Amino acid sequence: MTIVAIIARMLLGLMFLVFGLNPFLKFLPMPPLEGVWGEFLGALVVSHYVWFVGAVQVISGALFLIGRYVPLAIALSGPVVANIIVYHLTMQHSGAQLAVLATICWVILFWYYRASFAPLWVRKA
Repeated sequence: MTIVAIIARMLLGLMFLVFGLNPFLKFLPMPPLEGVWGEFLGALVVSHYVWFVGAVQVISGALFLIGRYVPLAIALSGPVVANIIVYHLTMQHSGAQLAVLATICWVILFWYYRASFAPLWVRKA
């Protein structure tokens, strides 16, 4: 495994584990909910949807950190990373740097493990 892939896996695993535990342990302060992004995030909190996303983040973050079932972690975290980057680029621009870093790490890992996903692109009759 290349050093770039190891660093990307560790960074993404650490980000997902820390931010995934936050909905359960509430150790990171939540910014004031203002505007459209505040309404969106407020709806996710009130509906407890953040617990599901947090659980997915914790599971995939742990898999990234221990280095087992990494393709599964990539598949689980893909939709979460996509929503994080879209949220930060369209609704709340603060914190977009971390979202871009997570996206870059995810793309690096997807590219490194692309052989695991190759069967998805095979056309079958």
